[in-house]
Amino acid sequence: MNNLLFDFTVDKAAKKVYINREFDAELDLVWDAFTKAELLDQWVAPKPWSSKTKFMDFKVGGRRFYAMVSPEGQERWSIQEYTSITPKTNFKMFNAFADAAENPELPGSDWDYTFSEQNGKTKVSITIYNKSLTRLEKMIEMGFTEGFKMSMNNLENLLATLSQR
Repeated sequence: MNNLLFDFTVDKAAKKVYINREFDAELDLVWDAFTKAELLDQWVAPKPWSSKTKFMDFKVGGRRFYAMVSPEGQERWSIQEYTSITPKTNFKMFNAFADAAENPELPGSDWDYTFSEQNGKTKVSITIYNKSLTRLEKMIEMGFTEGFKMSMNNLENLLATLSQR
């Protein structure tokens, strides 16, 4: 097992999830993995699910509309709207489950991603704020914690592959 930081904390009182994760990869590569649909779709879904982006416009006010697809072909749609972007440093977005017609299921959650690089390792810090405790609990019940950890491992493997190119 490597010594890369991975901290995952749920604070129900604050309705927040805090995630800190280090990757043995350069900042540019990690940033791209979080901000380019063709890379996101390769790692973001916990296996055996897959991710399918219908569209993604990574700019302030832009949106990503995507589905997590089960092995049986069931689609769970989500929509993300980018509210703030500081290239290679930070981006913020609003995330909500949605139907296939892009209608959001509110309330959603606010995600804040911060990226930093030190000694060739990139740290990603994510804070997820849920407007309702019910939604946070639903996310946790749906397996968010395990799923997110699996996604982070998928990303680590993808980054290792991409770093060798």
